[in-house]
Amino acid sequence: MEKLKVCIGGGLGFIGHHLAREMMKHGYWVRCVDIKPYEYGEVDFCDEYLIKDLRDRQNCLDVTKDMFAVVQFASDMGGMGHIQNPKNQYDIYFNNDIINKFMLDASIKNGVKKYLYSSSACIYPNYLQKKTTVKPLKESDAIPCDLWLEAYGWEKLSAEQGCIYARNIYGMDTKIVRFHNIYGEEGTYDGGREKAPAAICRKVIQAIKDNQTEIELWGDGNQVRSFCYIDDCIKAILMVFNSDLNEPVNIGRDDGISINELAKIIIKIGGKKLKINHTTGPLGVRGRNSDNTKFKAKFGWVPEWDMLQGLTKTYKWIYDEISKRT
Repeated sequence: MEKLKVCIGGGLGFIGHHLAREMMKHGYWVRCVDIKPYEYGEVDFCDEYLIKDLRDRQNCLDVTKDMFAVVQFASDMGGMGHIQNPKNQYDIYFNNDIINKFMLDASIKNGVKKYLYSSSACIYPNYLQKKTTVKPLKESDAIPCDLWLEAYGWEKLSAEQGCIYARNIYGMDTKIVRFHNIYGEEGTYDGGREKAPAAICRKVIQAIKDNQTEIELWGDGNQVRSFCYIDDCIKAILMVFNSDLNEPVNIGRDDGISINELAKIIIKIGGKKLKINHTTGPLGVRGRNSDNTKFKAKFGWVPEWDMLQGLTKTYKWIYDEISKRT
């Protein structure tokens, strides 16, 4: 029996390649497409990989041809240092908007049956995220709009609407998942696009190696987020992918913690007492947490990895990667 074919845009990136590996285990034929090569070893997680710029319409038509499903992760993104930088706003909006439109349109033209889009918690309104005691965000909270990260948030919300139109007009089985800070091994941990868990792991590891006594954190460290380990994220994506759910749904943990608390867990994993020096830097919203009521009601499942477990594995992987350089 011929395997169903899946194309993953951004498939050599963090979440993309983890999903590709798992989809192969589930019997799919997987094509990964990305603008740059995989950074951490051999590409053994897919049947085919292509280095293509998905800002090109013809490339999108080519990579989605003869596919049963398309998963669209390709994105100009990163941590606060990248997506909050005012100089990056136009590029983020333009790059992501054009990729999203071309990939969805190419999928429609090529008769793709199923399309899963990776949205973000950044689509939620600013007025609900001004306090550290923030109420967890339900999917319905997205409207009315008040986007703090204007470029990244607006293009994500626009692409969600595109998926809704594709389903209503062309009958495509579209899925929309809103990620809340996914972290884990084999992801970016330096260079300016890394997110908080990886960045703090790197800072702690480097401080210990250099015999330093402190690490730096942006802001007062009281800003709150929820963080979801990659294995739980992949399991949740596949549940949505294989379901009849077409509405946007949160994927993340619902037990938000402060950045200070996150740093203390990582310092504990490192095994050396380090002080936290709070410095000026991009902070994002004051508080954000995921409401998982819809996901739990639909699938009867909640994320299984707690922060200590997930961060321990992430820390060890980053430690090993840094050690290879020295």
